[in-house]
Amino acid sequence: MVYGHYDVQPPEPFELWKSPPFEPRIHGRMIYARGACDNKGQNFAHLKAVEAYLKTGAELPCDLTFVIEGEEEVGSKNLEPFLKANREALQCEAVVISDTGMPDINTPALTYALRGIIAVEITLRGPSRDLHSGIYGGTVDNPAMALCQLLAQLRDKNGRVAIPGFYDDVAPLSAYERKQAARFPMTEAAYRKLLGVTKLFGERGYTFIEQRSARPTIEINGLTSGYQGAGSKTIIPAAASAKLTFRLVPNQDPRKIRQAVIKRLRAICPPTVRMELEIGHGGEPYIVSPRSPLANAAVKTLKEAFEREPILMREGGSIPIVTEFKKILRADSLLLGLALPDDNPHSPNEKFSLDCFERGMKMSALLWPELAKL
Repeated sequence: MVYGHYDVQPPEPFELWKSPPFEPRIHGRMIYARGACDNKGQNFAHLKAVEAYLKTGAELPCDLTFVIEGEEEVGSKNLEPFLKANREALQCEAVVISDTGMPDINTPALTYALRGIIAVEITLRGPSRDLHSGIYGGTVDNPAMALCQLLAQLRDKNGRVAIPGFYDDVAPLSAYERKQAARFPMTEAAYRKLLGVTKLFGERGYTFIEQRSARPTIEINGLTSGYQGAGSKTIIPAAASAKLTFRLVPNQDPRKIRQAVIKRLRAICPPTVRMELEIGHGGEPYIVSPRSPLANAAVKTLKEAFEREPILMREGGSIPIVTEFKKILRADSLLLGLALPDDNPHSPNEKFSLDCFERGMKMSALLWPELAKL
């Protein structure tokens, strides 16, 4: 089964796009558009490979089912019941997914693990309305200030999430996995340049490759409070909110972590404000043996299509439905990403390399006979 998604992230901010986000434009060997790499372009490579079989009269070496959904970016809430309702029709030996990445055009990769995720939105409410900060300042707690102080308590100076029990079930990296991570073909300096930062920050004791793919994290995805127009407006805002996501690694249970997060937030919320919590989507982390027969077949195919030695890697992102494929269909997933680190998924000027697209089509065409042998 080939899985992918056609839904995309919001394109804002529009003013940072060099071309309209929903009008694909080709510049050189890149195609720019929202969804170009995440995930329409990668899906299209598999569809074109099947088309090549059909147009040349070659028989496909195995049966294929395409499952392309429109809710991946919001947690795939309707796909799980669809899988259960159509379990018999969707039975398969493996799931092939190209919704991850590769380190560079000359380094194909098999991703064998993904981080899980939970999302939470916090709202702190103070006075019944915005207040004049000169007249009332100093007598009421400012929800925006209270929120900043609360959020600052959720991560320590060493980059660890400061929530009791958060790391209790984290599976440590094996020596083999750390050796594979060390093969990632990017220096710390190149990584800093790619991201446009002067210094990296992450959990101490781990390389930046391990931090971004194999360790749990907390991130503030958005902050909202007070006046944000031109000039100043001297107010104490009535409310402040923040959107948070936690990335989880193998053995962490999203349900258990969610309860630990809620307990911690309630414990550190000051009595001067009222807290409201909205629990968002979630997904379990995923890991499969990088040395299984399926993985070996994928690595062989990648090597032939890209004419380069592939690497085995973990990916920091989340595809929540892969754990449901395992539970419901009892099928492992092969994550064969074609996106490059600078393709800007979820950001303005998202793009997809036509060279990756071309090699991805070849990889897909070569993959089916290899899998059929198993």
